[in-house]
Amino acid sequence: MSFFVENKSKEFILVPPGSHLARCYRIIDLGTQQSEYMGETKFLRKIMIGWEIHGEAEDGTPLTTERGEPMAIFKNYTLSWGDKATLRKDLQSWRGKPWTDQEANRFDLKTVLGVWCMLSVIHRPGKNGKTYANVETVSPVPAMIRQHGLPEGFNELQLFRLAEPDWELYETFGKGLKAKIELSPEYRALGRPDYDDEPAKPSKPSSNGGVGDMDDDIPF
Repeated sequence: MSFFVENKSKEFILVPPGSHLARCYRIIDLGTQQSEYMGETKFLRKIMIGWEIHGEAEDGTPLTTERGEPMAIFKNYTLSWGDKATLRKDLQSWRGKPWTDQEANRFDLKTVLGVWCMLSVIHRPGKNGKTYANVETVSPVPAMIRQHGLPEGFNELQLFRLAEPDWELYETFGKGLKAKIELSPEYRALGRPDYDDEPAKPSKPSSNGGVGDMDDDIPF
């Protein structure tokens, strides 16, 4: 009589490299996170921006998950608005127009929720031997694509701030994202117990496709 053990873990499917139509649906405050660069340890305030991907792979396969939902990709940013900050550079590239003097001093990140863009995605190997999909550049949707109409957005728009936490939204996050947020001093200062056993809830389709955000040549 045999008694087999099998590897039933599912391979995580990466967003393929190339240029993809995407919609921003998630901005998450990660709090202050520890990072190391060239042997130097820093503590920096971080955020995560998430996009849902719409389109097809080169072989015509829809870029969807096994559940038929749009694939998603995320990028972490240091919450900085200095001239050389990656967040500021990516948002200006996405906007396709230089900032006004007022915007250069202060910008509401909520403005980009629901806004469409083109993401340039590349694959890079990590130190652990795994390959990761990374957002290299963010740019506006070309007029030709907008004129043909944008698809309907799928995910509800999500904005989470530790200064004003939406705990109902928080409980829909996966364990990995929760664990990262819970490492931050901002989370610990809230005096809230950890709830690691809560299962993540699936996203609900959005009734607003975000198409109205792209009526002119400047998305935000």
